[in-house]
Amino acid sequence: MSISSGIVQPEIVESGASDYMALLKPRVMSLVVFTGLVGLLLAPGTLHPVLAGIAVLCIAIGAGASGAINMWYDADIDAVMRRTRGRPIPQGRISRGDALGFGVTLAVASVALMGLAVNVMAALVLAVAIGFYVFVYTMWLKRRTPQNIVIGGAAGAFPPLIGWVAVTGEISIAPLVLFAIVFVWTPPHFWALALYRSEEYARAGVPMLPVVSGLEETRRQILLYSLLLVPVTLMPAVLGFAGLVYASGAAVLGALFLAGAVRVRSARNEASAHLLFGFSIIYLFSIFALLVIDNWMGLLGWHAVI
Repeated sequence: MSISSGIVQPEIVESGASDYMALLKPRVMSLVVFTGLVGLLLAPGTLHPVLAGIAVLCIAIGAGASGAINMWYDADIDAVMRRTRGRPIPQGRISRGDALGFGVTLAVASVALMGLAVNVMAALVLAVAIGFYVFVYTMWLKRRTPQNIVIGGAAGAFPPLIGWVAVTGEISIAPLVLFAIVFVWTPPHFWALALYRSEEYARAGVPMLPVVSGLEETRRQILLYSLLLVPVTLMPAVLGFAGLVYASGAAVLGALFLAGAVRVRSARNEASAHLLFGFSIIYLFSIFALLVIDNWMGLLGWHAVI
């Protein structure tokens, strides 16, 4: 064993491509890429398919870079939590230094490519997103406050905004609403996970809400944020850039999400929290998929705007 920056580092064995891929947090990246793609598809105007592909690639690389840097910084936490101790750094398959170098290289490359190939504004928003996740969430908030997810959730809300700006070159109310949907969705999503992982977070010294304020307060906060999430998801229809198909689907999904949050509050067991966490991922995918479907129907002249 060797010591690096005060953290016990396992002896490094030979790294493989799959280990570097794991640093990118591919499951998280899939949701990031999808919401970024939706922002791009909904934006008014056109972008050459090659440039659109580059924009989505840059969003993916930027998200992966953030994940790699996060794993470098949180290697001590990852080593003591059951769900993360199998990651490449705690397992000694990649050194912390190599993970940091890999992440920084990808971050710089993604921003530079976005600026050179797409537009400077999109590159700037991408840089802010990476910086927010690394410096604000990972290095500042995560270990200091139970509001880490609330404020830090902004980092995961940037992709649809980036996709929109890649096409238009500017920020307007519509992409900010997309940003708000992900931002308000993030706390109940992660707090549902934290409910049944609270002992792990406590052991790692991470002040997640269940650890600091208790399980009951966390369940109450999940319900409050879920109540806020439903009207926020209806804003695209209210503002006129989505129609009745989206509004109807979002209302049904919102009712299901609320039902899950109510069950978490009333059942007070890990199974209900686990179910809400899993459904929350499907929920966000579905909300953004509905936006695309509704938009395509509008282009075909089938758009019934509320």
